Amino acid sequence: MNTLREIACALARIKSAVIFTHMRPDGDTIGSALALHRALSLSGIESQVVNEGEIPEKFLFFPPARAILRAPTLDAEAYICVDASDEERLGELKKTFLKGARKGKLTFNLDHHVSNPRYCGYNFVREKASNCENIAELIAEMGVEQDGEIATALLMGMVTDSGGFTHGDVDGDTLRAAARAVDAGADLQKITYEVFKKQSKARSALYAEVISRLRYFLDDRLAVALVTAAQLRQYGLKQHDTEGIVDFALTVEPVEVSLCLLEVKEGQYKVSFRSKGKADVNRIAATFGGGGHVLASGCMVFGEQEEAIDRLRYAVSQYLE
Repeated sequence: MNTLREIACALARIKSAVIFTHMRPDGDTIGSALALHRALSLSGIESQVVNEGEIPEKFLFFPPARAILRAPTLDAEAYICVDASDEERLGELKKTFLKGARKGKLTFNLDHHVSNPRYCGYNFVREKASNCENIAELIAEMGVEQDGEIATALLMGMVTDSGGFTHGDVDGDTLRAAARAVDAGADLQKITYEVFKKQSKARSALYAEVISRLRYFLDDRLAVALVTAAQLRQYGLKQHDTEGIVDFALTVEPVEVSLCLLEVKEGQYKVSFRSKGKADVNRIAATFGGGGHVLASGCMVFGEQEEAIDRLRYAVSQYLE
């Protein structure tokens, strides 16, 4: 693995870059990309940020998020992946990324997921509560001072991936990085309101319905939430509107692991895992071809609803014994 100093030196030698974010983007991938994009710009390096889909509305309070493209229009020297645990997480843009890599573009992988296989020419993967903590250190290595735009992007990622600084992997370094962003001009109160508290009546109604139907297994140590495609249609919502539902059940005693199944289409579910610490959900998700963090991971499962839940229940039981 490379050091941040090595990556900063490599970036200093390029004139252009495309920054790739992961599909179904969250605040950490968006914040990582936009902070690095601004730092590159201040260093005289042209760059673009791309994502395969729509940016969730709750992040559009931050104007730079509106400029994220669906595909690159720049024939850049370097391709940089941020907060993407593997190439599959790029979604449709995986094809673009791999095509560029085959043509000899410099590739960079900046991530914080333990499951990351180090898939680029330059790799820096270090577990942190948020990838924005890694990006903040890289920007400092680049010799760029945080301005309000960089600080806001970084703090947005730190706040979202740490659950408002409440997750078990938050440490003193996380809080010190957040403090530096606040000192540089980021508005913690506004970011917290926009990404966590502000919601539509429709999303509030969906949340209430899903939470009222939580199911408990394994002597109440496992909680399972289900969001169907029909519910999303009923309330006029999109997949990203379900973010955060999985976290609720961890507030219930004696729940140790919380799952949220989101029906992508008939027979296919996107599963989000959360753990209080007794179970390594990265290892559980890996049994289904997914991964992420010890306390927060994800995967896809296929099959009939009750069959999928039963397979997940069994997998969790193997790590709670």
